[in-house]
Amino acid sequence: MSAIASVAEALHAAHDRAWRSPRAVAAHWASADQVDPRLLVCAERGAFWATLAERGLTLLVTREYEHLVMALHPGRRAPLVSYLPLPHPSGLAVDRRRGVVHVACTRNPNQIVELVPARGMRAPGARAPQALADRPLVPAVARFLPGATYLHDLAMIGGTLHANSVGANAILRIDRTGRVRRVWWPKSVETARGPRCDRNLLQLNSIAAGRTLRDSFFTASAERPGLLPPGHPDFPVDRRGVLFSGASRTVVVRGLTRPHSARLRRGRVWVANSGYGELGVCEGERFVPVATLGGWTRGLAFAGEVAFVGTSRVLPRFHQYAPGLDPARCVCGVHAVEVRSGRVLGSLIWPFGNQIFAIAAVPDRFTRRLPIVVGERDQPVDEQTLFYGFTT
Repeated sequence: MSAIASVAEALHAAHDRAWRSPRAVAAHWASADQVDPRLLVCAERGAFWATLAERGLTLLVTREYEHLVMALHPGRRAPLVSYLPLPHPSGLAVDRRRGVVHVACTRNPNQIVELVPARGMRAPGARAPQALADRPLVPAVARFLPGATYLHDLAMIGGTLHANSVGANAILRIDRTGRVRRVWWPKSVETARGPRCDRNLLQLNSIAAGRTLRDSFFTASAERPGLLPPGHPDFPVDRRGVLFSGASRTVVVRGLTRPHSARLRRGRVWVANSGYGELGVCEGERFVPVATLGGWTRGLAFAGEVAFVGTSRVLPRFHQYAPGLDPARCVCGVHAVEVRSGRVLGSLIWPFGNQIFAIAAVPDRFTRRLPIVVGERDQPVDEQTLFYGFTT
């Protein structure tokens, strides 16, 4: 065999082996099947799993810096923890009418990935698909946007997907056709030539979704553009964060510190005051803390009288953004908090985890898991079969 033929054969063999992992194909990421197992180790405190079981819930959680979307379900006999690798997932939005979970991925270019429940699975050689009682979420659509969009939070407003474009200081409306339009921005970024949408000026980063944009609210780390951009180490944060009204496009609450995860519940806006590790509610023009948790609070979903709140570690380069926290004591986890009292009913902690961005609570009849299951159930043949023959 000639030297050229030998090299060509070796190249062909390497190409033939490439992209055989369905995890890599689903995530558009060749290393997606190399998740460090330490990131998946979790420990329960209190009655976390029982709280989910009593309410018949599955929790969806994005862990952005670990590049994981996770699903947490109490299971029939043991907790069911599952995941799907995606590039830097941040916001989550559940379109309950269509049965779609939207996930924002904030690497360059940005993506919005649609996950849908697999109702069945056709095994190789089988004449008909078998029903899947746990209805694992599988990727169905991926839409790409420029990296400068800098996606954060996602929300359904008026039945249509909306997103925070932190890079444009604006809210985007994303139609099912793929059309993307800027539809809202604070008055503080307006000029005689129009809104300043060329770069991040405010760290506009969460959506408390109402029925319309006018009924909604939005958080930011600053009220108006300053001398330093939000990513600068000396960007002032302590008590500089705000809540904007969708109707007036002006500030209605001040005194927050790197706020995230604003959510409307029964007519009141709840906010994760991240820099002080707090969860609280906006009363008039004031933020009133309800619970202080062990980390950078971000990620919030409600189920009846329980709030599921995420906490993260504080990244070393962002210590100055958390003046109310001791970074050495922060943990990565999800906490079930009683809304009326602020009492923590239970927590799930990832000792080697880092950052949580968003949480969504869905009925377990909608889905109980993602494609890759942690532990003894993590059988590659089952995963391969699911991706080979899922039906939606």
